[in-house]
This record gives sequence, structure tokens and C-alpha cells, in this order.
Amino acid sequence: MATLVGKKAPSFKAAAVVNGGEIINDFSLDQYLGKHHVLFFFYPKDFTFVCPSELHAFQTALGEFESRGVKVVACSTDTEESHWGWLQVPKNKGGIQGVTYPIVADTTKTISEAFGVLAGEYEYDEEGNLTASGPMIAYRGLYLINKEGMVMHQLINFFPLGRNVDEALRMVDALQYFEENGEVCPANWQKGDAAMKPSFDGVADYLASH
Repeated sequence: MATLVGKKAPSFKAAAVVNGGEIINDFSLDQYLGKHHVLFFFYPKDFTFVCPSELHAFQTALGEFESRGVKVVACSTDTEESHWGWLQVPKNKGGIQGVTYPIVADTTKTISEAFGVLAGEYEYDEEGNLTASGPMIAYRGLYLINKEGMVMHQLINFFPLGRNVDEALRMVDALQYFEENGEVCPANWQKGDAAMKPSFDGVADYLASH
């Protein structure tokens, strides 16, 4: 599973549910190129237990992301109809009603595979039949993508481990501070803290190209 950090995020078109209930067929992150940073995250399955806590947590913080010009997009290997159905279920009954950011349907599993989060793989058995090993659902992957479509931060958790939305916001703040000021952010940096001048060629090369 190779890292995507420093590389272009894989491009895709797929069905997605937007605004809590509208299904569109050709959703793509490419629509945000040159305009917005993107926080793109995968979760394993609809109608489960840890997943709704994460989806609601990102919804609660959606205003914070939007105030920073960041688009939040979720994805799992469920169908768009499954996403739509889950969005109709109230939070107190285990649903994700109230979530408004896009939820992509990776029914072919090609998006999860391209981003390196597909748990399992396709292979051929001794008779030449195509089979799948593993659950063939997505790990909890999270990608912070800049306006040029480059992956700047990547995090992948195993199924039982929910993510920290405040940490995702901190990474957005760190990236945007770096982009605006050309200074790097040390360990545990928080918005408003002092940063440091870069001292290695990789950062200088990046700044020179942007």
C-alpha cells in the first residue's frame, strides 16, 4: 500500500448523494481543482456503529471546514441507494440524517483501490476464476488535498479506530499556514502558534513551484 502524499489524488467519476438526499451520477473531486482544498475520507460500511459517529462529527465541524474553504467529501463501497437510505434514518436510531456533504458510492471498489484503502484484493484461483479475498471494503482513510489536486496529508486507520476531527482541522490549519507564510509547523502546532523557517530542499522546491 503505497503512500499518495506528494502525488496527485486519483481522479474518478462516480454516483454520490449530496445535500442529504439528492443522487447525482457523475460526482468528481475535479470540480474543486483550483478553487478549494478537499478533505476526502473513506469509511467501511453504511448502517454500522463507529461510522455514524464519524460522519456526524464531520458534519458538526462542517462550518469550520467551510470557513477555511475546505470541501468535505465521504466515500464507502456501498451503493448510492444505501447511502440515501441511511441518510433518511434519524441519528437517535443509528442513522446519519442531517449529513449534508457529499457521500460517494464506490460500488466498483476502484476508488478505494486507487487510494490504497481497499481491505482485500482480487485474485485468480487455480481454475482461473476471479475471486476476492478479504472483506473488500474501505479502511478508514483520510486525505487532505490541496487546490492543485496534490495529496498533502494521509491517514489510514483499521476498522475499529475512529478518527479525530479536531486533528483533521489542525492539519488543514497547518497546511494553509504553510501555503500562506512559507513556514513549517512543528509537533503539536496549533493555529496561532509560532512556526519555523524551512531548512531542507523539499520544502524550498515546493514553494518555488507554487
